[in-house]
Amino acid sequence: MSTNPSFTWDDLQYFLAVARTGQLSTAARHLRTSHATVSRRIDRLEFVLKVKLFERNPRGYVLTTVGQRFVETAEKIEAETDRLQADVAAGAMIQRGVIRLSAPEGFANFFFSQQMGAFFERHPNISLELVTIQQIMSLSRKEADIAVTLDPPKAGPYRTEKITDYTLNVYASRDYLARAAPIGERDDLLAHPFIGYIQDMIFAPGLDYLGDVHPGIKPQFQSSSIFAQLTATKNGLGLCVLPHFIARRQPDLQIVLPQEITLTRNYWLACHRDLSNVPRVRSVSDFIYAAVRASQDAFLRPPSGADSPTFQQDHHAEMTPGIRIRTRRRGT
Repeated sequence: MSTNPSFTWDDLQYFLAVARTGQLSTAARHLRTSHATVSRRIDRLEFVLKVKLFERNPRGYVLTTVGQRFVETAEKIEAETDRLQADVAAGAMIQRGVIRLSAPEGFANFFFSQQMGAFFERHPNISLELVTIQQIMSLSRKEADIAVTLDPPKAGPYRTEKITDYTLNVYASRDYLARAAPIGERDDLLAHPFIGYIQDMIFAPGLDYLGDVHPGIKPQFQSSSIFAQLTATKNGLGLCVLPHFIARRQPDLQIVLPQEITLTRNYWLACHRDLSNVPRVRSVSDFIYAAVRASQDAFLRPPSGADSPTFQQDHHAEMTPGIRIRTRRRGT
């Protein structure tokens, strides 16, 4: 009988938890165990495999080249284990565990967060971590399990599908429009202060809206946060390009030049191909698709009807319709 030590599936779970978080303490919380236990299991796994899987530094654990390759193998085992559990349950999908979802601030705060109650009713055993920081999270380094993105990944082992198009318009508060100079055509916009993103912090090309509205616009107030831009617009600081699904809930805001300026952008859903059929990952993905489909009116509703520019019509009754802008680059 061989006396050589071997590793178990439990060892791989500890390894994946540290690989995905980069921190022993965070991995320990996910695994509901102690910091010391996680450290001991990682040391044991490296001893058994006779390779170094992580570089230790003051900021945490960083995968070595060998460790990065081992992640791919471990995740395949994880996916097969999840499928086996589902089969053992006679077709009843076991949906347990933690899913980290990365999404832009607008989508996360003004749409998905409002859907989470329905999600947890259906999937009470899945825990969600919602990441809304500005930079794009890396799926390959497991900084996120699923990502809602403004642009699909250009290359890599990812499964990507467009969630929806969405429209954006120039908005201003009704109070601002009541005291500002009339706006009858695009050139009139140059006489008004604009609110926008900080130019050198735009992390996706589609967020650079103002050049599509008018090449001469220079924002007076800039923020990396769409929430801050919305707040500034509501407070009457000026005009701002906002997604319709965000601004439509603000009765004090009004669309400016709806017949001339409408931008179109897209949201995409991406995950690592090895994780795409893991039950809990599939549950989150399917829920996002279904929730967005059920809210197509909010994402795509034309800027007519309830949002018609009555103020502008009263102040500029002979406004001549111009060319509607239909830009299909990705955005917010």
